[in-house]
Amino acid sequence: MAKRVLFIGGTGQISYPCVERAVSEGFEVSVFNRGKSGAALPAGVTSIVGDMKGPEYDALAEGGYDIVCQFIAFTPDQVAKDIGIFSGKVVQYIFISSASVYEKPARHYVITEKTPAINPFWTYSQNKIACEQLLKDSNGLSWTIIRPSHTVRTGLPTMMGEGDLIARRMIEGDPVIVAGDGNTPWTLTRSADFAVPFVGLFSKSDALGEAFHITSDLAHSWDAIYVSIGKALGVEPKIVHVPTDTLVRYHHEWEGPLTGDKSWPALFDNSKVKSVAGQFSCETNLDEILVESVKYLKQRLDSGLPPKGEMDALLDRICAGQSALGR
Repeated sequence: MAKRVLFIGGTGQISYPCVERAVSEGFEVSVFNRGKSGAALPAGVTSIVGDMKGPEYDALAEGGYDIVCQFIAFTPDQVAKDIGIFSGKVVQYIFISSASVYEKPARHYVITEKTPAINPFWTYSQNKIACEQLLKDSNGLSWTIIRPSHTVRTGLPTMMGEGDLIARRMIEGDPVIVAGDGNTPWTLTRSADFAVPFVGLFSKSDALGEAFHITSDLAHSWDAIYVSIGKALGVEPKIVHVPTDTLVRYHHEWEGPLTGDKSWPALFDNSKVKSVAGQFSCETNLDEILVESVKYLKQRLDSGLPPKGEMDALLDRICAGQSALGR
């Protein structure tokens, strides 16, 4: 009899390919979410529409699921609720954390699961750390923690969360900002590649009570990433390098994604997950890694370029100030 798997989320950037993979591996899959993404689920997947705050969520405990994959819990109160609901009810509870929890400032250039979870710069990461600690302190729930790094499928990988604005600036010949000197190595992992070892951890006794990151074994510089995006758009991006601390002074909200994450090298040792889920490989050609992201980008751009706004004015001001140095 196929084991029953519940995805909480299931249609997102990372979770959708995991749903596809679980179906292809013969699991009986259900997806719980608000049903607002519009994404068509793979054939055979049961859709359960509801809200994590509603009574329908509590009822999931009686669904007879063997494995629960929690993709949309970001705060300790949400995980505390799951501990109360699913303890004693499931064989394996998988929590999606983040590789951004790892120690900042980084003290070693290669990250393993033994790297401490300490991030004083980003509330998002601090919440994930607190969620992890709740699971580690819990009784009656057999958990597995997964820490994705920068996983790509539908969105563009950018340093400060600018999204499609970066593409529009490239297309229109406006400068784009890369924090630091552009040579920081950064790991991008396709969601489809992530899904293989993720599902490979299902029902593995050696995965219980353990944390794993799942990433590619190869990194690319941020300059190379932006050049590859520009190449896919048929342009050569005008990159302006700006120190991270300067960017944070201009816009404090960038402290989390930069000082707390993307301004540091991200090189990962995946030996631990491979020892449990089995060997896997990820696409290493940067242009190929970005194919799906660019496809979705171009679909969005068919509706027109994103309008200019306050963020453009800020980016223009920063670029002008940085470019004027030394003149």
